[in-house]
Amino acid sequence: MTIKHWPKEDRPREKLMARGPGALTDAELLAIFLGTGCNGLNALEQAQLLIQAHGPLRRLLDLDVKQLTRLPGLGLARASKLVAALELADRYLLAELERGESMLNPAVAERYFKQRLRGRKQEVFAALFLDTRNRAITFEELFTGTIDSAAVYPREVARRALLHNAAAVIVGHNHPSGNPTPSEADRQITQQLLEGLPLVGVRLIDHIVVGDGAPVSLAQLGWLRCDPPRWS
Repeated sequence: MTIKHWPKEDRPREKLMARGPGALTDAELLAIFLGTGCNGLNALEQAQLLIQAHGPLRRLLDLDVKQLTRLPGLGLARASKLVAALELADRYLLAELERGESMLNPAVAERYFKQRLRGRKQEVFAALFLDTRNRAITFEELFTGTIDSAAVYPREVARRALLHNAAAVIVGHNHPSGNPTPSEADRQITQQLLEGLPLVGVRLIDHIVVGDGAPVSLAQLGWLRCDPPRWS
């Protein structure tokens, strides 16, 4: 039986319209994206097969376009659209930060760092540069390391902040292991940034560690001793 012959309340699109996207399963959301199935499978069955074989959903969506292209039911066109949709989500989050008022809520920055850095196979250290009103200027990936470390140079963070005429910065990095617990090295680099950035008139607002689950804010842990976080 094809999806169009299902009861309306069970069809992914009708379910989305009636109850909102949050009510749908990962497979149902992916099925809406796929539109149709293949090889005798409907879209939902195809989506379920993809998640069962290559999931969970996060692992599936972390694949690059070439890897996605090789999966059954995707191909170049669908893989390209899926990667483009993920990039749109990234840019939507950045646009949310650029509205200014969103920076009053630190959870927005945590969500953005998570979106940009989660699932990376190497450790990446990035910075979100802000103006005097804590509005986003730009986001940059500054350093890339091995599987579990990245060399961070506070001088380069300061140089990029001055280049963008930034008044403040939020830094963040990922732990490829998936464990977001900050390390002693994370504490040390945070302290170096706290001591060095004010010398060029830049405030460090937070250092966010991304892993599986919720990101960890070093400001919330009280590790920003030299300059307490100011979100307003």
